Amino acid sequence: MSNEFKSWEEMSALEQAQCTYWDMYKDAYGVRPRGIDTSVWKLEDFDAEFQILAKAIQREEIERKEREARCIVEFEDRVTNLMHTGTNRERVIAWLMDAEGANGDLEYFCFTQGLPYGYFRKSA
Repeated sequence: MSNEFKSWEEMSALEQAQCTYWDMYKDAYGVRPRGIDTSVWKLEDFDAEFQILAKAIQREEIERKEREARCIVEFEDRVTNLMHTGTNRERVIAWLMDAEGANGDLEYFCFTQGLPYGYFRKSA
């Protein structure tokens, strides 16, 4: 048995399906599968599982977008309420980032607030 890395092109169709399964499973459920032995699966088994995983990924994507939309509303309400103290938006966001320990990392701050990645990027 060789431990050499195989490129995608060097893998068999079954090996490629197995890799795809592991990635799709993580996309669908947020973790890699454990305790699932795919070594005896045929391509048809993978294809059937891919259909199930594709539906789960689609549901998760819809839920993620809905969750992010709720988080945007909650975040903007919080910022607006804090701006009533006479402080500008940038300062309020800096306070909130400091409270989260984000240390100026806007993407980490997005994560802590449930906001979409890149929420604070300036539009070009």
